[in-house]
Amino acid sequence: MVIHTIGFSKKNLKKFITRLKIADVKKIIDVRLNNTSQLAGYSKKEDLEYILNLVGINYEHIPDLAPTEELLKDYKNKKLTWADYEKKFKEILASRDPYKKIIASQIANICLLCSEDKADECHRRLVAEYYFGDKPDMKINHL
Repeated sequence: MVIHTIGFSKKNLKKFITRLKIADVKKIIDVRLNNTSQLAGYSKKEDLEYILNLVGINYEHIPDLAPTEELLKDYKNKKLTWADYEKKFKEILASRDPYKKIIASQIANICLLCSEDKADECHRRLVAEYYFGDKPDMKINHL
């Protein structure tokens, strides 16, 4: 089984949808803290949900998979290194334990959505690794 992740930035809508369709994604799980800003462009929650529906992909927002506002702000303001952010975010995931929400969402053909273009320093990678990285039957694919 494969769990996919994708960031919307630096991708136009066509490239974004094409990557999802090639990977046969059936459901997007939005793990963003803020998904209603005008800066999100086509990935603004209501717009994205509408677009995905048109191409046969379901959408769900699970805020428990996002960092806290304070943690995100501290990282963006360079008060935390990536290593510190990663450690604190994993503690947050452990305290929230939203795994059951992902399981209920359907594991097969899901894709975690965030904004960062690359997964290296994005919490969507941390979510995928936290829940699925140690499972031998799971592969994580960053689109």
